[in-house]
Amino acid sequence: MTQLPPLITECLAPAALPAAWSRGTGAAGQGAAMRSVSPIDGTVVANWRAATADQVGAAVRAAHGAHRAWRPVPAPRRGELVRRIGDRVRAHKEELAALITLEAGKIPQEALGEVQEWIDLCDYAVGLSRQLHGLTIASERPMHRMMEQWHPLGVVGIITAFNFPVAVWAWNAMLSLVCGNSLVWKPSEQTPLCALACQRILAECAATMDEAPEHLGTVVLGGADTGQALAANRQVPLVSATGSVPMGRKVAVTVAERLGRCLLELGGNNAMILAPSADPALSLRAVVFSAVGTCGQRCTSLRRLLVHESVFDRTAGALQQAYASLRVGDPREPGVLVGPLVNERAFAAMQSALQRVPAEGGAVLHGGERVTANVPAGGVYVRPALAMLPAGAPLLREETFAPILYLVRWSELDEAIAMHNDVPQGLSSAIFTTDIREAERFLSPAGSDCGIANVNIGTSGAEIGGAFGGEKDTGGGRESGSDAWKQYMRRVTCTINYGDDLPLAQGIRFGDPD
Repeated sequence: MTQLPPLITECLAPAALPAAWSRGTGAAGQGAAMRSVSPIDGTVVANWRAATADQVGAAVRAAHGAHRAWRPVPAPRRGELVRRIGDRVRAHKEELAALITLEAGKIPQEALGEVQEWIDLCDYAVGLSRQLHGLTIASERPMHRMMEQWHPLGVVGIITAFNFPVAVWAWNAMLSLVCGNSLVWKPSEQTPLCALACQRILAECAATMDEAPEHLGTVVLGGADTGQALAANRQVPLVSATGSVPMGRKVAVTVAERLGRCLLELGGNNAMILAPSADPALSLRAVVFSAVGTCGQRCTSLRRLLVHESVFDRTAGALQQAYASLRVGDPREPGVLVGPLVNERAFAAMQSALQRVPAEGGAVLHGGERVTANVPAGGVYVRPALAMLPAGAPLLREETFAPILYLVRWSELDEAIAMHNDVPQGLSSAIFTTDIREAERFLSPAGSDCGIANVNIGTSGAEIGGAFGGEKDTGGGRESGSDAWKQYMRRVTCTINYGDDLPLAQGIRFGDPD
């Protein structure tokens, strides 16, 4: 087995990973036998058994009890727990990043950036713990006061994907904790050790506070069945799920059947519009990082580059040169910019998409082939691909979770915006231009239909201060900053009568004589 950081080896059970883990107590899985492998070299990282539906139910019941003890704790004290978590994450930043690299295949700089997101979220949530405020609203009735309050919601179920095994959980968990909720987390079966390491930090910090109950956070390991059991549980008022569109649809249906809430972060298929006035050097850097970072396995990865016809040939040539210089290999080696795909299925999906390019009137300009030289055996390494497609090609409407960038020509900005929006997904978008009119049109109601719209920066690398999420098949959820915290609380409208009469709203008179 690949050597693991001390942070995680200390909390592993002697024989196998615990399928359910909370505050120092682990339960062996009673479900299907599973294993996780490192995408770097195919090494088996961990063997374990999945949590059963009954074990998920027990975890939720324990978390429900924890919520009842946690919700009356003053919000600033809940923030104190998150502050301690942030300090501990800082102390273990390198170890956590190494674990992300091992299980997700990210290069160290990207892995360190993901851990930094958790740290930043802690700082944000600590401040937020003193700002969970509502409104005072003018009442139409004399001697009445109306106001809004926000109260803790309950158990928050969190389902995460392999590509951000720490940050996405942190977005949900840190806000949920300051909002007075407890957590049950079903991580990707690809990254169980990252989940246990995060849970270890939460549990150790909770143990330092008398107000923090046991089972405030729990990890349940397993596959799709485990996630469905969590989504179906009526004691989980909110399920936040990140992953594929088919997965999100299943979760949404399951949660809707019991009238629960969903927060969905699903497909991307993101596009960038390149205008004639765009800075060539700036846009080239943004395109390359957005398209090949994390080997094209981000929900915000750039999939479609819409290039004005006057600069199309120049842009295509510059990108081919830049792609030829990319070093593909073991993400732990200095100088490597592109690590492995997560598995063989991802490679097969990439090849299937590239094989369709000629049939849809396009051409592959660069890359797409498997890399076998100077890379670890057992990993799936590829050359990031560039392909040219005509507007309207069916492939442009599909998201392939791999490093493929499609180049498309346009002549008028309205045409480019229409092409940009003509996909089922709506997560992240960008335009590169120095024309303020073009930039403002792209950001206007008639412009990008995505949840994230950028000018002169790429589609990936969102900051935690803004709400993260998208529209259409992306699911409509919002996580991280801005007012995303409201999704983890319940709103209560309160009216207080401090007079001696009982006037009714809308001027209604009930039982008064004519």
